[in-house]
Amino acid sequence: MSEPADPPRAASLSSEAMVVANHPAVSSAGLAVLRQGGNAIDATLAMAAVCWLTLPGQCGVGGDAFAVLREPDGRVWSIGASGFGPDGGVPDFYRARGLSTIPLSGPLAVAGAGTIAAIADLHAAGATRSLAELWAPALALAAHGVPCSAKTRGDILEHEAELRADEGLAAMFLPAGRAPRVGERLTYPQLARTIRLLADDPAGLYRGELAERAVSELVRAGAPFSGEEWSASGTVLRGPAISHRYGPLTVHATLPPSPGWMLLQQAAICDGRLTEPSWPGVEAVGVLAGAARHAFRDRYARCGGDTDRWRELLEPAAISAARAGLLDVDLTASGVGRDGDTTSTVVVDADGRAVSFIQSLALTFGAHRTVPGTGIALNNRLGRGAYLIPGHPNEVRPRRRPLHTLNAWVATDASGRLVHAGNTPGGDGQVQWNMQLLSHLVDHGLDPQQAVNAPRFTIYPGSDANVVGEPDELRCESRLGAPVLQGLAEAGHRVRALGPWDAGGGALVISLDHRLGYLAGGADPRQDGVALGV
Repeated sequence: MSEPADPPRAASLSSEAMVVANHPAVSSAGLAVLRQGGNAIDATLAMAAVCWLTLPGQCGVGGDAFAVLREPDGRVWSIGASGFGPDGGVPDFYRARGLSTIPLSGPLAVAGAGTIAAIADLHAAGATRSLAELWAPALALAAHGVPCSAKTRGDILEHEAELRADEGLAAMFLPAGRAPRVGERLTYPQLARTIRLLADDPAGLYRGELAERAVSELVRAGAPFSGEEWSASGTVLRGPAISHRYGPLTVHATLPPSPGWMLLQQAAICDGRLTEPSWPGVEAVGVLAGAARHAFRDRYARCGGDTDRWRELLEPAAISAARAGLLDVDLTASGVGRDGDTTSTVVVDADGRAVSFIQSLALTFGAHRTVPGTGIALNNRLGRGAYLIPGHPNEVRPRRRPLHTLNAWVATDASGRLVHAGNTPGGDGQVQWNMQLLSHLVDHGLDPQQAVNAPRFTIYPGSDANVVGEPDELRCESRLGAPVLQGLAEAGHRVRALGPWDAGGGALVISLDHRLGYLAGGADPRQDGVALGV
């Protein structure tokens, strides 16, 4: 039986501005802001809050966020906001409890929350509307209810036991004592009150009554927080985006602890080697898999959340060494861990300003804990991103941000004009799938919808603390075709065939055609997203 054809969806086109997200209500909120005269930052901030309600397993006030922005004057900068683990979270604290890895669920999994710090900084950097105005649509949804999507219902069913164990999560997601049906409305009265408070004072998450409530709950549950690290998690990392050439374009990515450098390293390794006309063929997939393995091996061996050793990996000599022998399959390399749960948005406004924004709770519903009375679901980034490996650069340590999966990117031409902006959820799959998107767009001239539709593949396992050392696999959507899968196996890869659309992710891309003067957007059919233009 032949594989299903691509979904009958073409790229969305616009002459002025465009938004794209992984839920229709999120895209609609951003489009409304643009139509009312807001800019790309305004739209991003409005969309972020709607994501908390429509994709609640993926993101929230208690998560982290990163973004890369291209300004109308050509400047490209990045912001990152991810929290610290507890000040008392030294390795011996966990080992004394018989742990070889930090738990993925519960209070010990939690790191400080960065999303609100990122939003506050973005707002100060260029928003034209107040947060209260931008978050009004999210507050209306919280009060009147959000129809439960198939994805959210699936998330709830998968994690029902954990949700029942936390009063706040159960109130939000099991309001009738059971998983909601698709279309059944979920309301968020406690979270609505929190959003109103933070609209007036975003710093209130990091100091004052709300911060004290969060820290008190974590300490009561056994996590060794002092409160000072929670406040410090309200600081952001901001500066020029890191950049590297790919073909005729310059790719700009998010700053560490984001793995944006891994996308750039793969781009440098793959540059000029992915132009075979039979794409996606055995050689091209092998090159991309090899570059990903190389990047994850380097990340595991050298990089932690507070090291800048990634810089040397982008030096010409290091790239040349990586390109040599790339097609020799190395099944000892670390690769991708869990897919993760994340959501993202991309906006380009009429002035040419672009914001590629991504936020996450780490894994579905984060640590499965809330701050009582607030509706805030806490992330589990510490459990996912910090190791208990003695002497490792990513060994858990106070005031060391754990390794992160979130990354976003934009690409500009030789004149500094915006050409593409994109991102994708999907844990450590992100840096791999973003590289695949770049090749589709740059090497093969696919439009954004074709690029996000294309067959996807992923190396496994790797940098998540709980899966390091598991057997290597190259996980491929079956749409790559039997000859390619067989050829990869014959080349030495341990191939695992997935369903035709089952690799994961939710890729989003907006591209600009400067010759004809239009924007094109693509939203991944693996999720429920849509690209909308004005």
